[in-house]
Amino acid sequence: MPIGPIPVPQSLGVLLRLAHQHFSSAVDEALDQSGFGDIRPHHANVFSFVPPEGIQVSELTVKAGVRKQSMAQAVEELEKLGYVERRPHPTDKRARLVFLTERGKQIRPLAMATGKRVEEVWAQLLGERDLEVLRSALQALLGKLQGKGNGDQD
Repeated sequence: MPIGPIPVPQSLGVLLRLAHQHFSSAVDEALDQSGFGDIRPHHANVFSFVPPEGIQVSELTVKAGVRKQSMAQAVEELEKLGYVERRPHPTDKRARLVFLTERGKQIRPLAMATGKRVEEVWAQLLGERDLEVLRSALQALLGKLQGKGNGDQD
């Protein structure tokens, strides 16, 4: 007996998670096909926020909104895989900065191009206007949550 369509959940949390999974799966597939199959979803917390001048793990933690232990583990994994390197801070002898290696610098443009293609598909499915409404609403929500100091998240 055929099964009917799976009902769309009503929970906003579930909806956001499922949309994120769709987006992430496309990026993961593109990375894998380009020879970066060792990148894991949690590594995006590093690639998304490392500036050319480097950054401390504690700053990455704040920007990504994750626990320091989670960020330190992701940086360590990526360092072992050759995507990032840690160098001494030029003015603080106790601190180290995280930099993308040449291999690491290849990830962000690939992920961004894939993300743009996913957004184009979503715009075709929803319409440009509805996608922009969604983007604006999420930006407003996140801006307000960040302004409140939403605490330590993972």
